[in-house]
Amino acid sequence: MRHRPWGEADRLLSIYTRELGKIQAIAKGVRKPRSRKAGHVEPFTRSSLLLARGRSFYILTQAEAIALHIALREDLVSIGYASYIIELLDRFTFDEEENRALYRLLGNSLTRLNRGDDPEIVIHYYEIRLLDQVGFRPKLFSCGGCEGEIRPEDQFFSAAGGGVLCPKCGGTVPEAYPVSMQALKYLRHFQRSSYQDAVRANIEPAIMAEIERLMNYYLTYLLERGLNSPSFLRRVRKDKQ
Repeated sequence: MRHRPWGEADRLLSIYTRELGKIQAIAKGVRKPRSRKAGHVEPFTRSSLLLARGRSFYILTQAEAIALHIALREDLVSIGYASYIIELLDRFTFDEEENRALYRLLGNSLTRLNRGDDPEIVIHYYEIRLLDQVGFRPKLFSCGGCEGEIRPEDQFFSAAGGGVLCPKCGGTVPEAYPVSMQALKYLRHFQRSSYQDAVRANIEPAIMAEIERLMNYYLTYLLERGLNSPSFLRRVRKDKQ
């Protein structure tokens, strides 16, 4: 997920594993020029690791890369998207809490970005699926206030209420966020479809921007703080235009 210097030649790694969930591990000597492990423990890399349990952290003894995901490190925009995936996972998970479905979602999402799939589709599908796994699945098919059926018209979204509000209920909630029927349609599509079906969606840029704003509003509420990677991503996307 990420790393930082530790001591004179080591690194402290944050890793999301299939068997243990999120853990911290020391990679001894990995900053030395001749280290054989260095290229196998870079951010966004999927690797097979041999770990020993230490007093405070795991100790990395062997590493072999399975998927390097080199394309994710080729430009700042790709780094931004991959960093967003990692940051969301980090914020919504606790140390040593196994979740194999999240592990698969992480690996699949990085693979999709690396091979050049539409990054906006990859990201929003990932957001919806991650929320399912961590217990914050948004309610999108009925009103969170009156439980009435959502009709084909513009609605509201309440982060505090955990989902969509009909125009009547949403109009009485000051913090409710307006959401168009088109944006809601695609969010529902991501929630109930496989990735193979979701990736076929042809979403207009204005609707994609609306979905991005809505998801940022909901995620910021759930985390009780803003995320760092979206602002970086917006900046590098703007510079690339």
